Amino acid sequence: MEYANAEKFLKSYNRIESQLKILYGGRATQNFTDLVKRCTDLNMTVRRYENELIDYGKLRNAIVHHATDSDEVFIANPCDNVVENIAFIEKQLCHPPRIVEAIKVKKIASVFADKPLIAAVKEFAETWQKSLVVYDHGKMVGVLNSYGLYAEIAARAEKGEDLNDFLMKTPCRDVLGAEMMARYKLVAEDATVFDVFKAFEEQKNLLAVIVTEHGEMGERAETIVTPADFPRINRYLEVYNVKPF
Repeated sequence: MEYANAEKFLKSYNRIESQLKILYGGRATQNFTDLVKRCTDLNMTVRRYENELIDYGKLRNAIVHHATDSDEVFIANPCDNVVENIAFIEKQLCHPPRIVEAIKVKKIASVFADKPLIAAVKEFAETWQKSLVVYDHGKMVGVLNSYGLYAEIAARAEKGEDLNDFLMKTPCRDVLGAEMMARYKLVAEDATVFDVFKAFEEQKNLLAVIVTEHGEMGERAETIVTPADFPRINRYLEVYNVKPF
């Protein structure tokens, strides 16, 4: 087909434009470039591909000579690379992958709330994880952070307290606190990879994002995401476009 690429390009363009209008609540006649600029603060994908989207808006006007409700008349045909790239952007904007798809298998270190802190210390040593999910009768009640525990140990050492007694007799639940939990964010299992990126972008001191069924405390953690996982997520996104919907 002579203008097969133009048709593919326009389909992706139209889907992107519709999604932008949903994001911004824009008028049906709102200018595409204006929509892109207004949505950069609302969506990480739009912000990441702002320049390309603006260029594609200009390209759309260059390849479509006339449009009616039922027909498009093309006067140019974009190259394969352009068609593939706009389709890639469309998929990430309109069908972003869930974080549980990008991080399918990951060991979650945990400890029981009634266990002494020495159990947490051993778990940190065995798993080399910086965060332990704390469970009480199957329900998540908080998170222990290794650096937070180090700070607690150091503070008690300075006071001359018996650290062996502290570690052997203090239940893990006793050192959980709202201040540390505020540095962890709970999200539901339908959260996208960009929801997770945005969470870290908005809260600079965020240590990790914990995924549960509904994003609520008390549910079991399905996975935990830290900045160390970003390369893995980005590799997933690089091949995401070639996977079927």
